[in-house]
Amino acid sequence: MMMGSIKIRTEIPGPRAKELLAKKEQNVPKGPFNTIQTFADKGNGVLLTDIDGNTFLDFAGAIGTLNVGHCPPRVVEALHAQIDQYLHPCFHVMMYEPYIKLAEKLNSITPGNHSKKTFFLSTGAEAVENAVKIARKYTGRKGIISFERGFHGRTYMSMSLTSKVKPYKYEFGPFAPETYKWPYPYYYRSEGLKEKEHDLALLKRFETFFLSEVPPEEIAAVIMEPVQGEGGFVMPSSRFVKGVKQLCEKHGILFIADEVQTGFGRTGKMFAMEHYDVVPDLITMSKSIGAGLPISAVTGRADIMDSPNIGEIGGTYGGSPLGCTAALEVIRTIEEEGLLGRANEIGSLFTEKFSDLPLKYKQVGEVRSLGAMCAIEFVKDQDTKEPNKEIVQEILSKAHKRGLIIMSAGLYGNIIRLLSPLITTDEQLNEGLTVLEEVIGECCT
Repeated sequence: MMMGSIKIRTEIPGPRAKELLAKKEQNVPKGPFNTIQTFADKGNGVLLTDIDGNTFLDFAGAIGTLNVGHCPPRVVEALHAQIDQYLHPCFHVMMYEPYIKLAEKLNSITPGNHSKKTFFLSTGAEAVENAVKIARKYTGRKGIISFERGFHGRTYMSMSLTSKVKPYKYEFGPFAPETYKWPYPYYYRSEGLKEKEHDLALLKRFETFFLSEVPPEEIAAVIMEPVQGEGGFVMPSSRFVKGVKQLCEKHGILFIADEVQTGFGRTGKMFAMEHYDVVPDLITMSKSIGAGLPISAVTGRADIMDSPNIGEIGGTYGGSPLGCTAALEVIRTIEEEGLLGRANEIGSLFTEKFSDLPLKYKQVGEVRSLGAMCAIEFVKDQDTKEPNKEIVQEILSKAHKRGLIIMSAGLYGNIIRLLSPLITTDEQLNEGLTVLEEVIGECCT
């Protein structure tokens, strides 16, 4: 099958991919999951070509890591230049300029006009772990509150803050103590409550929580995804986010924004928290900060960030020169190529094409997006809203065979999420959405 960018020449997986799959079965544990059963040979922009010569439209973007696409030219050029200088002297041994430049840049572009400081790690989970350490050190408190359906990583603290049992937590306990869960608004599933009523009911429950579960004086921080990623692209109102921030301020609790998946333009703002006019005390970042290079960051109020003493935070590979160099070019690309505006255009085109799906098919519950963070929720019945994971798996399988890489999400696995790079052209977007539209039509009634 060939249609524009997509070129499918073999079955999926193809002959060479099958050979590698056999070796994978022998040499790699089954734990790491794989979205599509083939192997990459070349990435360029929105396109991924596998080792059998099949070219796909990548609307998964390495789970939101490639907002500027595969192998962005200016990032690749900067990395080649950096490789010729040095690879990794380790910031804890001999410092290097890219680390300082990137810290300075993030301090200037993250929400808030206050004095900030930034330090770097390698993964999103590490950023979460260290944000928790910093919050506890600064406040002298131990408790950390996260939200139902939230995802923060697979290390023990971040896994403890995560709210989906399978596959993330099952039989991996015991978990980190002094972690608690608050409900997060889900307007589609609010049992008839209007948005404002739902928000106010939840905020009232939080005040009761401090009476029934743990006093606020023992809570160091609340960590929130401004849009839940793995949780299904569930979006709160500004009223709710502001209400949580006000509770934090009232009780001397730090507010941590987990922008690992939402950051760097995905939602049409550089950081999703900007949609709510809320300034976090700490922000965790990773994924699209480095165009695929492993780097993460924690940025926060300077006085909070300075609370750990020398040697109490850090890591051998944290803020590698290659990661910092890539991140600086990613930010320049987003700013100079107008990718925040492009994210909003992608969201508008997605909504225009799919907003009437719930009217066409009883299996489509809701279509939602914030910028280019787009999702379709599938149900077995629109009245009961019973999640329909099975149809999502069928849609994914058919889409992959036709050359469109997409992923699922949600507590029940019943949501299709789109994380297409922000450099996706109108032609590529239309091609990919047309494939998705056709497959949905085949699977739904």
